[in-house]
Amino acid sequence: MASLLSLPRLTLTPTPRANPGRRSARPTPASITCGPRDNRGPLQRGRSLSTEAILAVQSLKRLTSSDRSPAAAAAAASTSLGRLLKGDLLAAMAELQRQGHWSLALAALHVARAEPWYRPDPALYATFVSSSPATEDGAAAVDALVEAFLEEKERGGGFVDGEEDVYKLTRLVRALVAKGRARAAWRVYEAAVRMGGCEVDEYMYRVMARGMKRLGFEAEAAEVEADLREWEARISPPARDVLDEMRARERSSTTAA
Repeated sequence: MASLLSLPRLTLTPTPRANPGRRSARPTPASITCGPRDNRGPLQRGRSLSTEAILAVQSLKRLTSSDRSPAAAAAAASTSLGRLLKGDLLAAMAELQRQGHWSLALAALHVARAEPWYRPDPALYATFVSSSPATEDGAAAVDALVEAFLEEKERGGGFVDGEEDVYKLTRLVRALVAKGRARAAWRVYEAAVRMGGCEVDEYMYRVMARGMKRLGFEAEAAEVEADLREWEARISPPARDVLDEMRARERSSTTAA
């Protein structure tokens, strides 16, 4: 809610004096416009933050305005965000990333890790990778995030075929490849697919093979392509026919374009 000090003054059109036999004119209503609450951009469509989440984000930014060290950010995040419910905490985390406060969002992630509902979600880590700063410190932080994610998965029983969301795993791998973190992407792929035995789709193999080639990891790209050929040999004939038809349509559309 905007501050009362920022509200503009009402301007009313003066009412003419009453004239016998003439109806007095009504005052013209004035429009009230309010400026933005602070320097944040507008929320994305479909995204809403509760009052508690907004106040928590503002409190965290205020507490760390003079000291953005990891220790200070962790302490402030615990104070500001520790009492939020799951939905509010995730919304606050996303809002901090959107505003460019990546280190504060990372501190919020540490708060979430202590919650009983927390599970290592590849999609959540993919958002952190995509929003990470394009600096050497940001790249090192992304690598550390991936290691933490893999350790959490291992403590929770590892990657289990049939229980993993292939779409979320692919999002994480794509984000790592886009950021140029080939070794981190390979670590996730190796843990989930080659060692974990997760049954992924062709898209995951294509993303990994092309990404490894583009980033100069030819040996890893060759291994992914070998895994793809083995996967194609395992799928049933009807599924293979559908796959061949999809590839044919893709080639025809590319040729036409």
